[in-house]
Amino acid sequence: MRKLVYYVGTTLDGFIAGPDGADPTGPNGFWPIPEDYVRHIVERYPETLPVQARAALSVTGEGTHFDTVLEGRRSYEIGLKAGVADAYPHLRHLVFSRTLTKSPAPAVELVADDPVDTVRKLKQEDGKDIWLVGGAELAGALYGEIDRLILKVAPLTAGAGIPLFSHKATFDPRSWRRTDCTMLDSGAVVLTYARTTAAVTPAIDG
Repeated sequence: MRKLVYYVGTTLDGFIAGPDGADPTGPNGFWPIPEDYVRHIVERYPETLPVQARAALSVTGEGTHFDTVLEGRRSYEIGLKAGVADAYPHLRHLVFSRTLTKSPAPAVELVADDPVDTVRKLKQEDGKDIWLVGGAELAGALYGEIDRLILKVAPLTAGAGIPLFSHKATFDPRSWRRTDCTMLDSGAVVLTYARTTAAVTPAIDG
């Protein structure tokens, strides 16, 4: 069965963007993108590069991990405001929104249905894994459906901003097993965790 993978960049203190929700790696962003960080993505996860970056880096490979990307409306609109209606034309691209009524790009599928129901149906289909790109609201709504975490941890802190999961995530402690760790010379660490079935046992005082 296909897995839902939350593949996302995060600061050391757990933020994926600043308080304004803008792209932290953009022209006015606070998130540096070292050469080895880009090289790692090109070599391991080329399908997660947006169309502009793929063109600039001459990336044409379809990748081996994902064939579907899920995105929330706020995350999608970051690219839309920059003039990019479909950042991932090489993937099946689903955008979850109850306010957008017409897709700005023919290949972008707007989904107004419950994200959990939609993901459970997608998992039953044939294909590669499903990439949850963000943002925090969609990740919070899909918290219980995430099978794998791939965290690109940048060597910086933000202090405040958009967290990995929004308030929509219910309090539900889960155990994760580390399956991979890549340390880059620039300071970033790429951590991969698979969800385990073991329950988290609360600590006992005294």
